[in-house]
Amino acid sequence: MLTSAQMKAGRALVDLSQKSLAELTGLSVPTIKRMEGPKGPMASSGTNVQLVINALESAGVEFIPENGGGAGVRLKK
Repeated sequence: MLTSAQMKAGRALVDLSQKSLAELTGLSVPTIKRMEGPKGPMASSGTNVQLVINALESAGVEFIPENGGGAGVRLKK
């Protein structure tokens, strides 16, 4: 599951603004802002979450699953 912290950190790693991520996904900036808010991606549809994941992965972000140390993100090698 994608968290709002992973979205923000992933964007920061690849230097994407909310506007740029919105353009890459075809979502609106308010939708991106809502997904990065306190309720996180749960405030959006599964389709929107997958669009964000796909865009960030294409930009070079790797999602790290919960493995006892917490879910996270890193740059792909």
